[in-house]
Amino acid sequence: MTRSKRTHTSPLEVHLLREGLVESIHQVEAAICDERGRIMFVAGSAETTAFIRSALKPFQALATTSTGVLERYDLTDKDLAIICSSHQGTLEQARQVFNVLWHADVDPSALQCPTPTGKQSRLEHNCSGKHAGMLAASQQRNWPLNSYLQQNHPVQQLILAKVAEMLRMPAREFIGAHDDCGAPTYFLQIGQMAQLYAHLSSGQNLDLERVIRAMTYYPNMVCGEGTFDTELMRLSEGELVSKGGAEGIQCIGRIGQGMGCAIKVLDGSKRAKYAVAIQVLKQMAWISPTVAETLWESFMKIDQYKRLEVIGELVMP
Repeated sequence: MTRSKRTHTSPLEVHLLREGLVESIHQVEAAICDERGRIMFVAGSAETTAFIRSALKPFQALATTSTGVLERYDLTDKDLAIICSSHQGTLEQARQVFNVLWHADVDPSALQCPTPTGKQSRLEHNCSGKHAGMLAASQQRNWPLNSYLQQNHPVQQLILAKVAEMLRMPAREFIGAHDDCGAPTYFLQIGQMAQLYAHLSSGQNLDLERVIRAMTYYPNMVCGEGTFDTELMRLSEGELVSKGGAEGIQCIGRIGQGMGCAIKVLDGSKRAKYAVAIQVLKQMAWISPTVAETLWESFMKIDQYKRLEVIGELVMP
């Protein structure tokens, strides 16, 4: 990310209103960058750091798109969409994860993500698609399957190298930690997250272009019916790519324009990141008023007594 000047402005606030009275307040920081890392708009600080969490998944999928794995195992865009997903563990989604493993001749017992509480199989974990993609890449390259989550494993080093190349940073400078599913995630500036999504949506990289196509053609695989990522991609009809992460992370790319947005809710609230995303998309004219109204009804109008309101806007640095 460009570091020629620091970019600090007032953060956004999300107010939970109960019959018009403020009950809770969330502080949120956000940035919009181009693929060169230039900060176009910001609220708070683009230099705020956080773990990117599951918003990293489209880039972890490069382990399959950049290595010939998809062609070797005859995997489809629907398979790639589940590899990029934080799915809901539905029967259709679990079967799609199984399909990836079956084509790669990997037994589902090789998955090292947890079995969700109340579920019967690791296939139902929301990160199982990502894990299946890592296993397929490891199988294709004859890398060990039992250690694929270790940071020094070749599949993890491949992913890190791809991310480092996009951010123009030495891989050794990245700070990593294990996500809840056991796979590595990275501690990045908000501006760097936005820059990654600018790369994702630029149309300049064929491997990322295939990720975009899979996610936007099969948004229901990426998350699920009624979820923010799925509904935004469906409503925007191929103009936006969206992937959230835990602890208040939300990333969005404007397809074909090479612009990315990253949002971090400081207290980790899920509801606040959706409210800010809608506000930002409206401000940037990335969605129509009709789409904004539909999203507002689903994600900002909580019930007949409560609604969310965003205070503030992104500003040019």
